[in-house]
Amino acid sequence: MSSRLGGWDITSKLEGIHEGPRRGQSSSLSPAQLNLERVFEQSRQRQQQQKNGPKAPDLPNPGPPTKGKPRLLLMGQRRSGKSSISSVVFHKLPPSETLFLESTARIQKDSMASFMDFQVWDFPGQIDIFENPTFDIDAMFGEIGALIWVIDAQDDYLEAVARLNVTILNLQRTYPNIKIEVFIHKVDGLSDDYKQDIQRDITIRIQDELSDHGFENAPVRFHLTSIYNHSIFEAFSKVIQKLIPRLGSLEAMLTNLCRTCRFEKAYLFDVLSKIYIATDSAPADMASYEICSDYIDVIIDITEVYGSWPRSKGYRESLEGEPWNQKLEDQVASNWAESCMVLSDGNRPIMLREVDKYLALVAIMKEDSYDKMPLVNMNVEVVVDGLKEFFEITKPK
Repeated sequence: MSSRLGGWDITSKLEGIHEGPRRGQSSSLSPAQLNLERVFEQSRQRQQQQKNGPKAPDLPNPGPPTKGKPRLLLMGQRRSGKSSISSVVFHKLPPSETLFLESTARIQKDSMASFMDFQVWDFPGQIDIFENPTFDIDAMFGEIGALIWVIDAQDDYLEAVARLNVTILNLQRTYPNIKIEVFIHKVDGLSDDYKQDIQRDITIRIQDELSDHGFENAPVRFHLTSIYNHSIFEAFSKVIQKLIPRLGSLEAMLTNLCRTCRFEKAYLFDVLSKIYIATDSAPADMASYEICSDYIDVIIDITEVYGSWPRSKGYRESLEGEPWNQKLEDQVASNWAESCMVLSDGNRPIMLREVDKYLALVAIMKEDSYDKMPLVNMNVEVVVDGLKEFFEITKPK
């Protein structure tokens, strides 16, 4: 199959992905991102050596190997909802059952077998790591992907903000490139105006404190979250996307696919957590994300019950006859995980296509665009091949 999608050469696009970090770029990257860049460069050089054969010249050493998996640290006050967030997002615990979770007494470390292996560390709220000499701060924050500080919006948050300010000031002096993500949590049931007032107040308190200590434009971002809707998955999506090398190339692939196939929106999902790791350049739409996320749940539930099913010889012949006159394998993009349904409002199809056992491409198409499904499947197949190559070269060997 040609590697061109609507006049766009995926091969040349991926060659642009293979470029290493530019000169001076490392000053703006965290240690975890630098580790990912080193893995990316090592994989690229390994593939280049295989292409050139055994006589290929020695390539320069890109640096020491990565020490471990990138980490997401969940921190905050007691009963702020850290364990509930981790259980709902990464362990598929129903939100209603989080009421029975016990308070975290010690650090919980979870390794996520996903498209990109990473760890989630859940810290007890009563522990102050900077006043406890038994903690190795460098080992804890040396390979951090992001620090997620959870604040309970339904409680008095002044002490939580004060502790967060102390944490940011300590980290900025030693690890200035660490990304700080503030989850203003438990906002379900609050009015929109009250949510915005709380976010504005917390933002001002943190920024003023950092400015008083000489830290302008610190890398702190704020998210309004709740485990009872998709806002927590949206926030984690933004966090995970910072750990992906060359994210812009993934977004370019999806944007061009939407333009070529007339998709309204396309997402690349991590199937396990329902976090989307990339989307096209169109403005984010929470409603479309919720539909695609729920669709993945439906497909997973059906697959767990029924699995794949064999087609009889007579049925295959009927599918391969008129009007298509093609083998079934040439009519569908994937024999194992492909699905398409049509929404009742506007006749807009939603298409799901598996990339690998961890990733799925989900797209919302425009009205009546399913009339051109064979052409759409061909274009999607080309993009899926490009996505597989992208994640193959970024995978540690």
